[in-house]
Amino acid sequence: MSDPSSVIDDLHQESEELDLLVGGLDEEGWRLATPAPGWTVAHQIAHLAWTDRSALLAVTDAEAFAKEVEKAIASPGGFVDEGAEEGAARPAAALLADWRAGRGALEDSLRAAPAGTRFPWYGPPMSVASVATGRLMETWAHGQDVADALGVTRTPTDRLRHVVRIGVRARDFAFGVRGLTPPDGEFRVELESPTGESWTYGPEDAAQRVTGPALDFCLLVTQRAHRADLAVRAQGPDADHWLDIAQAFAGPPGDGRRPGAARPAEPGR
Repeated sequence: MSDPSSVIDDLHQESEELDLLVGGLDEEGWRLATPAPGWTVAHQIAHLAWTDRSALLAVTDAEAFAKEVEKAIASPGGFVDEGAEEGAARPAAALLADWRAGRGALEDSLRAAPAGTRFPWYGPPMSVASVATGRLMETWAHGQDVADALGVTRTPTDRLRHVVRIGVRARDFAFGVRGLTPPDGEFRVELESPTGESWTYGPEDAAQRVTGPALDFCLLVTQRAHRADLAVRAQGPDADHWLDIAQAFAGPPGDGRRPGAARPAEPGR
């Protein structure tokens, strides 16, 4: 993406939408349980604030970020939960202010970054657009957990195209992280956007295909809903297998939601 401003704009809007859900909550609201076992609304926002700080460090101070990566290697898996626990223990007003300040600082830094800049991350280095896209995906996914906790049905927007793109691009990762050999050749992915447009990926003549609503695909690849409860369909054995294991997030595979369950056994974080 030559000009990342559009995805940064979308990240800003996605964050503002989630802010509207949590900004007026009292302390009791912040302590509501979300679909992630052991995680409250406060944990969800604390996690986003922690990851925003990590991203800001990667963008502004590569040497300091490298030290954070060393800490993560020393505590595989645990550092994510530790960051959420620490933030969730703070008063709600302080946590909300911290999240707002951190995401604002990250947005400003991304907008100011020279074209073509790449930043270190826990995986491969990322471009400005990739950082913003990753933050949008996480904000949307954890926002879904918050919405579920509050009993709110969010109106999907075409900002989902960023989540879709990550999910499609992460196909081979989903196989590899499970020790499986990724399929040969591309799949055709055809999804209907929230505004009725057709979003397509891969060659038109691909033998294996995935179709359905973009919202359902996003819920699937972020493991916020079980495949059986979604209108995403596969044609071909490899495409069918992918829908069972798809994930748009880095790290080990999550267990996802059980069919028909209001809560997941273990969501992808």
